[in-house]
Amino acid sequence: MSGVWVFVENHDGQINTIAREAIGAARMVADELGEDLTGLVFGEGVRDVADDAFDLGCDEVIGADDATLKDGRVEAVGPLVVEVAQEHEPSVIIAGASARGRDLTSWVAADLDAGLVSDCIALEVDGETVKTTRPVYAGKLLSTVFVTGGTQVVSLRGRAFAPAQSMGGSGTADWIDPVVSEDDIPSKVVGFEEKGGGVSLADASIIVSGGRGVGGPEGFDPVRELAGVLGAAVGASRAAVDAGWIPYEHQVGQTGKTVSPDLYIACGISGAIQHQAGMRTSKIVVAINKDPEAPIFKLAQYGIVGDLFEVLPALNEAFSERLS
Repeated sequence: MSGVWVFVENHDGQINTIAREAIGAARMVADELGEDLTGLVFGEGVRDVADDAFDLGCDEVIGADDATLKDGRVEAVGPLVVEVAQEHEPSVIIAGASARGRDLTSWVAADLDAGLVSDCIALEVDGETVKTTRPVYAGKLLSTVFVTGGTQVVSLRGRAFAPAQSMGGSGTADWIDPVVSEDDIPSKVVGFEEKGGGVSLADASIIVSGGRGVGGPEGFDPVRELAGVLGAAVGASRAAVDAGWIPYEHQVGQTGKTVSPDLYIACGISGAIQHQAGMRTSKIVVAINKDPEAPIFKLAQYGIVGDLFEVLPALNEAFSERLS
């Protein structure tokens, strides 16, 4: 077995942010192993995406350009990855741990009877083995996990790795045909609807979140104002979502989104273990809470004990002045 593969997830002719991160991590792994890096570019109208994959550091590209692959349905993409993997036998397959990437890596690992390590936040090459670091027990511990023998399938948590930058590479992709027809795919995509608006939680470098302490839907107004000043995404705890104060797509935690921003500001969030599971890997955590014994303070690098309705306006004023 040889060669490192990376799934180049794309949408509307653009490589997704999490795929750029996966390419950057896969490039490091390939260099450490002394192997070529192959990008998997599947979709409709993806010829330019293949060129971008070369530019970001892929040595080779295997591509498929077909309407059945347009929306990234795993029933179409999975069998194609499995077929080419059985033919070429890569040593490592890497993808971002997006919804699409998690589906794909699970499908591929199952059909290849390969080991899968998901949601990794660090990679290290030891001989011919890729040793991964991933959070366990709701993020309270970090474990080292690796696959012994066969193809190693790995998915990477978003914002845990630096995205690949332009390297000026170029090449000619190897274009192949899909292996599943439209009639054989049980799921159909009827359209896409943007949810939440503003900055995406998955891509955000700064997140301002509100919890039960905001007191109601109107309590998110100062949270949104601070997010607007900082160019941040708006998050929420499960308690705030369950109360109907903010839509589910803003929920951070074990039953919501897992995020890894550079800065996470928790406003009126007590910090239950389920919430910490979704934001524990944030680089800097700032907690604002009236209760000095709130669990969130144990996780935070900076804590403000006070009323968020007094603290947030002061922060808004200070940041607005500083950032102007």
